[in-house]
Amino acid sequence: MDVDLIKVVNRLQETFTTIGGHSVDLPQCVVVGSQSSGKSSVLETIVGRDFLPRGNGIVTRRPLVLQLIHLSPGTDCEQTEEYGEFLHLDRRFFDFDSIRSEVESETYRVAGQNKGISKQPIHLKIYSPNVINLTLVDLPGLTKIPVGDQPSDIERQIRSLVTDYISKPNCIIMAVSPANVDLANSDSLKLARAVDPQGRRTIGVLTKLDLMDNGTNALDILTGRVYPLKLGFIGVVNRSQQDINSNVPLGEARRAEEEFFHSHLAYRNIAHRCGTKYLAKTLNHVLMNHIRERLPDMKARLNTLMGQAHQELLSFGDATFMGDQHRGTLILKLMTQFARDFVASIDGTAFDISTKELCGGARVYYIFQDVFGHALNSVNPTQNLTVQDIRTAIRNSTGPRPSLFVPEAAFELLVKPQIRLFEPPSLRCVELVYEELMKICHNCSGKELQRFPRLQALLIEVVSDLLRERLGPTSEYVKSLIDIQAAYINTSHPAFVQDSANIATRVRNAQPSKVAEHVKREAALDSDLSGAASEDLADERNKKGVTANGTARSYAPKHRTTEGAVCRPRAEHTTQPEEIGPAGQRESFLNYFFGGSASMPIHEPNGSATGFGVRSAPEPKPNLMAGRVGLEGSSAAFDMKSLDQYLEADPVDDEVQLSEREALEVNLIRQLITSYFSIVRQSIQDLVPKAVMHLLVNFSRETIQNRLVINLYKESLFEHLLHEDEALTRERKRIQTLLDAYKEGFNALSDIGFPPSRS
Repeated sequence: MDVDLIKVVNRLQETFTTIGGHSVDLPQCVVVGSQSSGKSSVLETIVGRDFLPRGNGIVTRRPLVLQLIHLSPGTDCEQTEEYGEFLHLDRRFFDFDSIRSEVESETYRVAGQNKGISKQPIHLKIYSPNVINLTLVDLPGLTKIPVGDQPSDIERQIRSLVTDYISKPNCIIMAVSPANVDLANSDSLKLARAVDPQGRRTIGVLTKLDLMDNGTNALDILTGRVYPLKLGFIGVVNRSQQDINSNVPLGEARRAEEEFFHSHLAYRNIAHRCGTKYLAKTLNHVLMNHIRERLPDMKARLNTLMGQAHQELLSFGDATFMGDQHRGTLILKLMTQFARDFVASIDGTAFDISTKELCGGARVYYIFQDVFGHALNSVNPTQNLTVQDIRTAIRNSTGPRPSLFVPEAAFELLVKPQIRLFEPPSLRCVELVYEELMKICHNCSGKELQRFPRLQALLIEVVSDLLRERLGPTSEYVKSLIDIQAAYINTSHPAFVQDSANIATRVRNAQPSKVAEHVKREAALDSDLSGAASEDLADERNKKGVTANGTARSYAPKHRTTEGAVCRPRAEHTTQPEEIGPAGQRESFLNYFFGGSASMPIHEPNGSATGFGVRSAPEPKPNLMAGRVGLEGSSAAFDMKSLDQYLEADPVDDEVQLSEREALEVNLIRQLITSYFSIVRQSIQDLVPKAVMHLLVNFSRETIQNRLVINLYKESLFEHLLHEDEALTRERKRIQTLLDAYKEGFNALSDIGFPPSRS
């Protein structure tokens, strides 16, 4: 039964290594020792054959897992012959020199040629009637100084590798130390004590007892009086280098070893507890007892691993797809789950909600409230409007005709481009929500759906097409909201009417004295003009350069106002220049708007001055034909080049010099634009999110299920859609194999009997 115990562990170790079950810590003996301590010789003596590489420096550069399997003689003529097998090769090696060559070539293949080491083990099984069932792991020899082309950190690498093996609780440590070196300098015992301070799973092996100085011996060490170990020390004598070079058979070396212990005065009393044969039996006995002792823990560990493998296997789904006749059911189930995950992400009811960042519906809300709202609030309603722009818009909106009021066309002309400033952030809001929905779509892939990459890709493609289809109409509708706001400037909006009244009140309160002075000046001017109408009429004709019979006269230079408008001199009794044209007309409106005089004079094109309550007699019209003849007769008077000095191509100064009236007008227009802009911004901030939710988000979440079924639920596509990923298939097979191995190992360990303990 003990033989079966080690065979079971060896079989489990081979299986787990093959399928990658390295998480199972199986009992095994690990050989630890410094370089040239005799580790390889001890292993070869136990096996009874030369099969390990030899040489100077580091020879063992990869862990060698050596499984010794006893062949009972007479059972099978083929099995009585010794041979070896490597786990990475499917062949038998009957020549042990070939085994040595294969170990060297496999070491070079993985660890390279530069004397470096590798943690990837080599697995070798030796079948022989001359061995007992045993598992040994030969590790690289401990070293301190890199030699030749060895890596500079070779000591650290080897110690790390050795520590990884001997720190496992199920490991039996075989610490090899040469007897001709002080035991206090043994690196193997030092490492063993670090992981096994009480020495419960450490066996000390003393080599080179025959090389100790005359008069000295290791009896105190072998009897446990110097360094106590629960499993004790065992002394062995290996072949010398001369014996190795002379190819002395290992059988003869074993007999020489027995003769040495029986004939040595210090060791002959303990000769029965020394030698390689006793070491092999002790290791076999210790390993079996250790397996038996650790059996409950191994079964518990295998039971846990079986549960984990089973759960992992369930996550990959059933390979049979519930039968071919149920493929449609499976596809419909996966579609429904995909659509459900999409809707749940938007609604915030998903199972795996992230705690690291906003996603899904919360992200959409963040876009509406924070990103879009901040973008709208950051738009300055008059940032791109200069004073010159506003003044030019007011002038251009009047054209050649005078106006009683500040033209409403100027306000519309200025406010419409400002409303267009809402279009870029509104369209960007639509794009951000679209991108978030696309991200949600790509994140709705559960583990079960990952089994079928083609189905997953098509599901994402269908939903992506749906979202792209809705992006265009949503963007167009949002753009139309801006167009609607710019199409009609509703100056009768209650909020705008209230703001206009407040603006007028503020401006009127700020300019009371200036308005009163202007009213007095205009009243005096109206009185003077009504008393001198006939005289002005004659003066006007003379200043126009036309006589009573229609003869043309030469032009006199005309005066310019601050705005650049052409003005004529007033009557002799007038001390201030009279403004005509648009500026004068706007003054009339401002006085009317701000509570000024209603009888402000308006200068008409023929030069007469009128007011709301005063109007002079009309001037007789000249004979146009006679005037035309007279004008054509005076070529000097109509020389256009002579007018260049009085006309400007663009009456715009580099530095804007506003009159007092123009400053009031510009300030008024700017405040009115700001007020109306704020009203439109509130509407846009409210309507755009509603439009996006209705046309894009809600439409997508409500139609995703139908769109998936219409496009993908077709029997001709079932086989194509349910094609599994090859890597996932291999992984499921590996987990299934691992689960089977766990079950086999658990059953095998459960069937192992517990014979009565030996005294």
